[in-house]
Amino acid sequence: MAGFRGGRYISAEASARGEWEPGGSKMPGADAYATSKQCTLATALEFARETPRLRFNVVEPGFSPATGLGRDANVFLRLLGKYILSMLAPHIKYWSTPKRAARMITKVLLNELGETGIYYDEGGRPMLGSALVRDPKFQDRVVAETRALLSTIPGQYGVDKQLAVVAGPFSRSRAERKTP
Repeated sequence: MAGFRGGRYISAEASARGEWEPGGSKMPGADAYATSKQCTLATALEFARETPRLRFNVVEPGFSPATGLGRDANVFLRLLGKYILSMLAPHIKYWSTPKRAARMITKVLLNELGETGIYYDEGGRPMLGSALVRDPKFQDRVVAETRALLSTIPGQYGVDKQLAVVAGPFSRSRAERKTP
């Protein structure tokens, strides 16, 4: 309905160039959006396997018509989404509101069971991603290719700085953490 046909991943490098597998959407940016979601899910599932002491979960917040997703639509459709459809969202399957999504995400974040590697739907229920996203080989490939691509970035934005920021307190000793 929205024009998304699923992720069209070729490689991290191809994604950085804006290249996707053929047969995708005619909507500009839809393949990039769907592929970024596909890779985010694969990465989170890989990180959950790679570092089980941390929690990595993914949330599908549902479609929220009052957000900027339809910002390129004509004025009538934008107003319809913001003022009419947003009131109906809580009552339509797979739809949500920013407030409802925030409550659900908070619930997932505060999960006392310590579950990791779970993909949650808009109602906070575990769900399955595509067969490709669930494949550990695909997850490994996405993460390995992304790390390799980031390692080619020179200077302060290179992978060493990026990983130090992301892993910070988990990867360095107490003495190392005191010095930037």
